Amino acid sequence: MNEKQLLTYCLGKPGARKDEPWEGDVVAKVGDKIFAFLGTDSVGLKCGASRAEADELVFVYPDDVTASAYIGRYGWNRIALDGKVPDEEIRELVDQSYEAIVRKLPKSRRP
Repeated sequence: MNEKQLLTYCLGKPGARKDEPWEGDVVAKVGDKIFAFLGTDSVGLKCGASRAEADELVFVYPDDVTASAYIGRYGWNRIALDGKVPDEEIRELVDQSYEAIVRKLPKSRRP
């Protein structure tokens, strides 16, 4: 999966939109919350409610998944887009990240 395909998949989610909150950093948001940090060679996703939960994916793909800088302690991982993590699993992780963020939105702002 490449960056363009990933962005297209993310923006296909109900209420999703592209944003660039910091120059050169593209994210996918739902409401006012980020659910995916999109890079040219990786994606940052919410992979668990805690670091311990997110670490399960790190153990499966130790060379391709790492805790995200600064927000890793909250269950965010950085996943490489070089083909070692299957595209279908990346799509499932995007779905889970999106759903986790939507659940935190007030009901009135959910898509």
